Amino acid sequence: MRAYQALLYLCPTAFRNEYGTEMAAVFARRSREASNVLTWLWLWLETLCDVALTAAQAHLDILRQDLRDTFRSIRRTPVFAATVIAVTALGIGATTAAFSIADHVFLRPLPFADSERLVTVWQSFGEYTEMELSPLNYRDWKRMNNVFESMAAYRGLAANLSGDGPPLHVEGVCVTADLLPLLGVKPALGRLFSNDDDREGASKTLILSDTLWRSRFGADPAVLNRKVILDGAPYTVIGVMAPNFFFPRRDVAMWAPMQFAAEEFSDRSDYYINVVAKLDRGVSIGQARAGMRVVAAQLEKQFPRENGNVSASVIGFRDVVSQKSRVLLFALVAASLCLLLIACTNLANLLLARGMVRRKEIAVRTALGAGRERLVRQLLTESLLLAVAGGAIGVFLAVAAAPLLVQLVPSGLPIAETPPLDVRVLAIAVAMTVLTGVGFGTLPALRAARAGVGGLQEGSRSGVGGRRERLRGVLVAGQVACSVALLVSCGLLIRALWRVEATDPGFRPAGVLTLQTALPMPKYDVTSKRTRFYDRVLEGVRTLPGVESAGFISFLPMSKNRGGIWTVAVDGEPRDPAHQDHASIRFATPGFLRTMGIPLLAGRDISDGDTIDTLQVAVVSQSFVRRYWPQVNPLGHHFKLQFQGEERTVVGVAGNVRVRGLERTSEPQVYMPYKQMKDGNTTWYAPKDLAVRAASDPASLLPAIRQIVAAADPEQPISEVQTLSDLVASDVAPRAVQVRVLGGFALLSFLLAALGIHGLLSFMVSTRAPEIGVRIAVGARPSNIMGLVLGEGAVLCGIGIVAGLLMAYAAGQSLRTLLADVNPLDPVTFLAGILLGSLMTLGGSLLPALRAIRVDPIVAIRAE
Repeated sequence: MRAYQALLYLCPTAFRNEYGTEMAAVFARRSREASNVLTWLWLWLETLCDVALTAAQAHLDILRQDLRDTFRSIRRTPVFAATVIAVTALGIGATTAAFSIADHVFLRPLPFADSERLVTVWQSFGEYTEMELSPLNYRDWKRMNNVFESMAAYRGLAANLSGDGPPLHVEGVCVTADLLPLLGVKPALGRLFSNDDDREGASKTLILSDTLWRSRFGADPAVLNRKVILDGAPYTVIGVMAPNFFFPRRDVAMWAPMQFAAEEFSDRSDYYINVVAKLDRGVSIGQARAGMRVVAAQLEKQFPRENGNVSASVIGFRDVVSQKSRVLLFALVAASLCLLLIACTNLANLLLARGMVRRKEIAVRTALGAGRERLVRQLLTESLLLAVAGGAIGVFLAVAAAPLLVQLVPSGLPIAETPPLDVRVLAIAVAMTVLTGVGFGTLPALRAARAGVGGLQEGSRSGVGGRRERLRGVLVAGQVACSVALLVSCGLLIRALWRVEATDPGFRPAGVLTLQTALPMPKYDVTSKRTRFYDRVLEGVRTLPGVESAGFISFLPMSKNRGGIWTVAVDGEPRDPAHQDHASIRFATPGFLRTMGIPLLAGRDISDGDTIDTLQVAVVSQSFVRRYWPQVNPLGHHFKLQFQGEERTVVGVAGNVRVRGLERTSEPQVYMPYKQMKDGNTTWYAPKDLAVRAASDPASLLPAIRQIVAAADPEQPISEVQTLSDLVASDVAPRAVQVRVLGGFALLSFLLAALGIHGLLSFMVSTRAPEIGVRIAVGARPSNIMGLVLGEGAVLCGIGIVAGLLMAYAAGQSLRTLLADVNPLDPVTFLAGILLGSLMTLGGSLLPALRAIRVDPIVAIRAE
């Protein structure tokens, strides 16, 4: 019988109390009548089914009653219901959006087979820890390693697609034949590259991205085996990748075979190969890193001149996310959790106040026989239903907000830009909704049900002060603390953003239009052909009304391609393998420095007279001079670049430019004349970015510039059109998005905390109306009454602000990576947080205080 009695606990308490004894008697009688083991087993099977079905039916009947009562209550108090739903929606929506971004970047497996075993492999030397490999080092590392199951390589491919429409500049990648199989991907149409495709001299083949296939070829399945023209060379389309395939970046639109040429294996220091590898099973990243360092050390001994001080670095695919991006996303999640906590405490306060208002109703129900369990269940059903409604709206808000957060997704990860809202994220949203409804509805329900029949004897003063309101005060103080912490953290990030935006980039962005005209090779493999194109375009652009100057360069500062790093030997000194000198190189046309507003500090600029037949010259940056000739006049000094070999003479010194971003100091820069590039040599460095400075709106020049470029070469497309100001702004765009998102969270937390203070003080005024009426009747002045109410708010504000400042200090320490040298204890920001916290308290307290001084003593005392 004990087992049967325990089984009855599946049923609601009221049902057990009414029918439990009778059901137990029936079971006891049938159990005595069981004649054998088989009959007894059948009895238990039948009993289990009967009790389960009965319990389910009983719970369902109660749920119907509770839902009916809940909807009736919502109709009576629509403002309360709408407030609870809105508060819950804000908390759930913010947290769901933040979690979906963090899950997308950090947790969700990459869309490749065995993605946890995929790594990137880099060379490292000196201050550069992630440098590309040379084809020779790649070949030897692949042959000598014993930690990878497979290794593959890729490099950039930017080409002009012509035919079947206007010319189009397309970003692509050249890959070795084993790279896509290493990733474990398959094409949606066609096939992958074979070893035959990857042989030197083989017919050129091409795989399209889904985006390019749809935009350029109208999603035509017959695109397979079609010939397309890239940089004047025919390619055969052999495949189309799936819509969700991105590698190595989201903007890559095509893949071609690498087809190493024999001469590419002649220079071990020609670094341009990116390497992907898959770890052997059972090999950790640490073990792979140690193994590859051994391989690098062996090659360093074998080739001390080329591989001096060269080591290896192995990094997991997920670890390509920078520390700043990680901290940024973690801060976003923490801010959303703060907002959720504020929303939940508001919800708890609303439900507590609702329970106090309904205490007489609950007392009547108790007097009519409703048990405590039944009352708690009814109140929990109401809070859970409101939470579910708020959660559903919150998920909708999260979906709507997802496109606004895409700039927080690092572009270096091979994943979609917008995080999907799948079962994982929905499960988290459902879990948060249930926890919010149950977790923050249980205590108010228990407190409301605890009063019982005693609620019939309570006056209006019941529940005021003491332990009954202490909890609500703690919750409101917690809201203030979270809000102040968010406000201060957001303030620190705003200060950091201002500091970064105020950083001198080394040039004048205003009034400059930039665009790219990447010249196809081998059509422009000869320097003289490129020179004619540059001269014709620049001649036409410089004659346009309002144009002050114009110039071409290999890579603009802060653009996608920010230049390569090359070894230099200064004044003919032999290279020291243990300490190599490096610089970033660019070829430019005369007038580029003037167009960019880069100051010429000494000597002269590049000129049209600097040709392949004259003295090989260069303009270097001030940082170049400070590193290599700190105590002497650099003009007339010489240096050699690794990739060319010939000696160059310094003829000018230009100001420093933050090529790699406002938050990074750039390596020494070398600007060389565009006419001094050798035919067919390092054509990737051929000038391609055009900058035009105008006296008026530079964007208005674009139609005319398009006509000038088309006249110079009708097959040459224009891409990457933007103003230089927009280019600089894009460098801080993720930081600006983060500030806006956290600022939105901080504003919502500010409003919700003010709402919480208002709700608590309004409830206090309504419940203490008789006391306030007596105070007024015996002579209390309005200032005394207002001081009483504002004092309650000030105490909560003080406690919350102190706790919030401590939380803000901890948050500031964790955000150091993002603060751009702003002090985490910045006094101005902390003072602003205190003032805003006080303003929040005043805003939430003012209306209840005004209501308090308007209390009619006679009406209040009569109500009591």
